[in-house]
Amino acid sequence: MFKRNPFGHYLILKKWLIRYLGFMTHRRYRGFNELKIEGSEIIKGLPDKNVLFIANHQTYFADVTAMFHVFNASLKGRIDSIKNVGYLWDPKLNIYYVAAKETMRSGLLPRILAYVGSVSIERTWRDNGKEVKRQVRMSDITNIGIALDDGWVITFPQGTTRPFHPVRKGTVHIIKKFKPIVIPIVIDGFRRSFDKKGLMIKKRGILQSMVIKPALDIDYENESVEAIIEKIQYAIEQHPSFLKVISKEELEAKRQLDVTRQWDF
Repeated sequence: MFKRNPFGHYLILKKWLIRYLGFMTHRRYRGFNELKIEGSEIIKGLPDKNVLFIANHQTYFADVTAMFHVFNASLKGRIDSIKNVGYLWDPKLNIYYVAAKETMRSGLLPRILAYVGSVSIERTWRDNGKEVKRQVRMSDITNIGIALDDGWVITFPQGTTRPFHPVRKGTVHIIKKFKPIVIPIVIDGFRRSFDKKGLMIKKRGILQSMVIKPALDIDYENESVEAIIEKIQYAIEQHPSFLKVISKEELEAKRQLDVTRQWDF
């Protein structure tokens, strides 16, 4: 009953938090809005640890919450479906996600969500809304390694919810250092469904999507950082070349959405 994970969190408390939060958020992906899932059969065939999920990022919390639902449903045999939230009664407890320390300390709810599985890191490029430049904290890298050694880790290699932002080199250094299985995920629709934090429903009736792709083929020893970055950009569909297939009308619509989204309920 009092067993803890490597970060000192009580597993029984983490289990009940996942159950409760999963029950409270289920209708956000199967009710108010729908979540179309592809490729979740990949999840069940993965080893229990040293798996790194990389994804594009659209909200602070709704993206990763959806992944907790999909991963646990898949492990219970629900392929491409999160029907019946009972799959969270016995959830996988060694799922972690990388998040900015300042975000996870910004209120009571983020602190609760951090207990569920956050590996909080200090961003090297931004702090409290200001641009900064500082060295990577080795303790942050160590903690991500601890999480990978214990289970699965979700990370958003662009480090921001802005689309087509460059992939951070830190993710590649983690891949080369710990040599995890790297599973790309592409999400869409979350930006239209939720506010930026992913806590409030902004609009209903939105079709959200999550595509889980096969593991990347990476030569950990010989492949360059730049080559792996490009591979990640293509895998999560955030390479600059993807912008070429978006029409001017679609770009203008996206800009208008960004301007009006705070009033769009």
